[in-house]
Amino acid sequence: MALPATPHSPGRLVAVQPLKQKRCAACLRGPLSLLVLEDGAPRCLACADLGHLVFLPRGDTALTRRSREESGLSVVVVRYNRRKSRYERQGVLVEEAALARAEERCLADAEARRRRRARDARRRAAEDDRFAAAFAAEILRLFPGCPLERARAIAAHASLRGSGRVGRSAAGRALTEGAVISAVVAAVRHLDTPYDQLLMSGVGRFEARRRIASAVDGVLRGWQGAGEDVG
Repeated sequence: MALPATPHSPGRLVAVQPLKQKRCAACLRGPLSLLVLEDGAPRCLACADLGHLVFLPRGDTALTRRSREESGLSVVVVRYNRRKSRYERQGVLVEEAALARAEERCLADAEARRRRRARDARRRAAEDDRFAAAFAAEILRLFPGCPLERARAIAAHASLRGSGRVGRSAAGRALTEGAVISAVVAAVRHLDTPYDQLLMSGVGRFEARRRIASAVDGVLRGWQGAGEDVG
């Protein structure tokens, strides 16, 4: 079965990882792991004057980009995907010395990237601490009877980065009253009522919430202050 026509890549040379065993039409060497099609006939890299190049698999964008920058000659390597009926990039062929220089450049940047990641992590941690403090302050404004450490724990849990909890929602980030109350209600439900035990015993979520609703309301009223009610 003949290879499908290779994709057009203006200004770039293309080599193919064949799906079936192929031999070079010039030197008959094979089977070939990489080939170049010339007038529809497969050629090995040596016969195509590309034998001095080395293969760099895809995956490291920075290394690939820098290798191509350093290399006077580079070739895109593709393989045909039968399921998708198209060629897909597998990597590049570059000069060995160019790859070595590109690796040195990437290693030189590694420390800078590590320091940048550390700075970013410290910045995010400081932002998270400020937001958790603001969230706790809003809890105490709405529920002045809530113990301080409990408010801080609820805020930290609700606003944990990447958790998907209410504190990370748009409403939570805006410290809307509804979002803050939702976080408090969830904390009370799990920690101050038998809600979790009901779920573990097979009670449905909505039925379990109905059963513990009065207990949740009692805790919230106590935290709001005598005579106040939750909406």
